[in-house]
Amino acid sequence: MITSPAWKDRKYAVLGLARSGRATVEALLAAGADVLVWDDRAEAREPYNGRCAIGDPLEADLSGYAGVVVSPGVPLNTHPIKPHADSFGVPVIGDVELFAQAREHLPSHKVVGITGTNGKSTTTALVHHILETAGVPTTMGGNIGLPILEQEPLSDGGVYVLELSSYQIDLTFSLDCDVAVLLNITPDHLDRYDGEFSKYVASKARLFDMQSARGDAIFGDTTEAACRVAIGLKQRTHVFDHEVYEVPDHDVLRGPHNAENIGAADQVRRALDIDEDVAFAAIDGYPGLPHRMERVAEIAGVTYVNDSKGTNTAASAPALAAFDNIHWILGGLAKEPGLGECEAELPRVKAAYTIGKAGPDFAALLQPHVPVEQCETLDRAVTSAAAKAEAGDTVLLSPACASFDQYTDFEKRGEHFRELVEALK
Repeated sequence: MITSPAWKDRKYAVLGLARSGRATVEALLAAGADVLVWDDRAEAREPYNGRCAIGDPLEADLSGYAGVVVSPGVPLNTHPIKPHADSFGVPVIGDVELFAQAREHLPSHKVVGITGTNGKSTTTALVHHILETAGVPTTMGGNIGLPILEQEPLSDGGVYVLELSSYQIDLTFSLDCDVAVLLNITPDHLDRYDGEFSKYVASKARLFDMQSARGDAIFGDTTEAACRVAIGLKQRTHVFDHEVYEVPDHDVLRGPHNAENIGAADQVRRALDIDEDVAFAAIDGYPGLPHRMERVAEIAGVTYVNDSKGTNTAASAPALAAFDNIHWILGGLAKEPGLGECEAELPRVKAAYTIGKAGPDFAALLQPHVPVEQCETLDRAVTSAAAKAEAGDTVLLSPACASFDQYTDFEKRGEHFRELVEALK
């Protein structure tokens, strides 16, 4: 695990004991910190009996604490932990901030931080795959893979590739990325930013505020908001033209949106001085990510694609653009009203099957354009789509919504889709 002597004998509270919270507690304890832990679930607290203090930091005197570490899922704009910690002058931080504090004690390395509304998981995985192919010690962390503090430190010359959501950036204050990437910004998660797009943009921009002048700042050119963040920065700034990049002819990187992901990965490899031929050979052999344009099966000539990671309309539109004769399964917990960028791709949709809380609203929007069936649940949607699809069609789960009305996360939704497809064989 990654630890720091800077944490020794200092006091921290950890609120939330899911995977990243558990990794944080173990790293702090291993470093000799004095830790107070809490989770509303008694079973989550039980492993810490006798190992550290257990108690709700909302009820604790936080005088002298070095930080309250929370999950990125804790809404800072509404949760009482933020004003409570503020009253003691204690920062509310995340595990990425602890990693930033530990960097000076790690073997010589670089950090690539990747953010954006859409495409950051694919770009992070692409960069990691390029580095692996080039023989560079590397690992992925942040919003992807194992919690960063749970991982072993890289050897000299290693590169940590971090996918960073706006939530994680909000909890981070000293992460100076050698290479920082902002792919795009479209309205998303606005409930966390009091409904104000400008606050969401400012959150993303903080990745560059933390970066020193020696760093490389890389921006996609597909959204005006991202391009505006690039103006006037002190570091080396690159706004790349995604249209000069060709998408390889294979299923994993299918769709025009991947030109931006490939372009960003290419700009990162330039900043890290990775050989171009090695990088593009790696891109050609990229294996893809689960739940992102994932080809699950072909049954009776019908292709089934799991794009559960499409959690907003801007993320689902590229998936629609990648196929024809689509049986589109969509719905869940909507992040914005309307069909957004998906509306332009409706000529590719043969039929739609709505699920979840947003299902009725989507059905009303879609009915003037395509046949719609209100299925409510994913199992009904898959069964109905499979019955109606013909050879050459694609059944696409790309919900354009969050999953939390019916699933704990988009991974569980995608796994359920896989199971349902497997049962059709």
